[in-house]
Amino acid sequence: MAISPTSWISPLFWLTIVLILVSSIPCYSADPDLLQDFCVGDVKAAITINGFPCKPASEVTPDDFFFDGLSKEGNTSNRYGMSLTPGNVLSFPGLNTLGISMNRVDFAPGGLNPPHSHPRATESGVVIKGRLLVGFTTTSNVFHSKVLTAGQMFVVPKGLVHFQKNVGKGKALIYTAFNSHLPGAAILATTLFGATPAIPNDVLTQAFQVEEEVVNEMKAKFST
Repeated sequence: MAISPTSWISPLFWLTIVLILVSSIPCYSADPDLLQDFCVGDVKAAITINGFPCKPASEVTPDDFFFDGLSKEGNTSNRYGMSLTPGNVLSFPGLNTLGISMNRVDFAPGGLNPPHSHPRATESGVVIKGRLLVGFTTTSNVFHSKVLTAGQMFVVPKGLVHFQKNVGKGKALIYTAFNSHLPGAAILATTLFGATPAIPNDVLTQAFQVEEEVVNEMKAKFST
C-alpha cells in the first residue's frame, strides 16, 4: 500500500507552521497602506467608499499638501472651556489614505476636553503650554492619569475612553496626533444623551441606576 509523503507529519507540525505564518503577518496601522504616492481626497464626491476617492492627479496643487488651520487659537467660550481644531481628512484632504492626522486643542483655565474615545486610532499628544491632567481608563476599568507640562508627551491606546483637563492657572494648549486620517470621536455624554433618535429612557435609567428625571435633565443639556 502506497504511503502518502505527508502522512507521517504530525498535527503538531502543521500547527507550528500555521503559528509561524500567522506571527509573520505584519501589524498595520489604523488605515490601510497606500497604493500610490498620494490620494488627495475628493471630500465632496457623490460616491461613498471606505475613505474618499482621489482627485485627478492633474487637479492636484501644492496647496493640497499644506494646512494652516492649526495655527490659530480656538474660541474656548463654551460650557467646556475648550476648543478643538481638527486637522483630519475633512479639513485637510491631502491626508487622504495616509493614515495620519492631528488636532489642536485649546483650553481656558479649568477647561475640559470631556471623556471620549477614538474608535479608529491611537492618540498621542504633546503639551505646548500650561498644565494638563491627562487620563484614560482601560477595558478592565483601571484608570491611568498624570499632570503634564510643556514638552511632555502622552499616548492613549486605540478606542479607550480618555480626557484632558486644564489644571493650571492660565491657558493651555496641546497638539494631538492619530494613526488614522479620520479617527472619529465618540463623546460619552453627547453620544448617550444627545443621540438622534434618542436612546430610550428605560435603557439609560437601568444602565446608570438613576431616576428618569435625571435622564431627562441630561438629555435636555446634550440634545442640542
